[in-house]
Amino acid sequence: MLHRLGYMIDRFDGRPRPAAPRGAEQLAVAIRRARAADATQLCDLAALDCADPLEGPVLVAVVEGRIWAALGLDDDRVVADPFLPTACVVELLRMRVRQLHAAEGRSRGGLLPRRIVRRARA
Repeated sequence: MLHRLGYMIDRFDGRPRPAAPRGAEQLAVAIRRARAADATQLCDLAALDCADPLEGPVLVAVVEGRIWAALGLDDDRVVADPFLPTACVVELLRMRVRQLHAAEGRSRGGLLPRRIVRRARA
């Protein structure tokens, strides 16, 4: 009963409360291609992960303005911050790569040739 009373006091108290710290599962993640301006952060991330820097086109996962993980599109190598919970972020990067490969396959086979064939038969 005391916990209920405490809840009611907190709920109806008019003073502003500080925002509760968000856990890693509630942070927004942006997946995008790496830019030239990201080169320093990518080198630092690779050094932190004790790996060689990624080369070629790279996808990065950005959380609160900081690159948490990166994936090389040519060789599927991943570098990630070992001090952050990056497993889910890396999975998001891999999922995005699968989406890009699927879209690339559709654009090669394409829907356009089938439409042209249908028009030609009509």
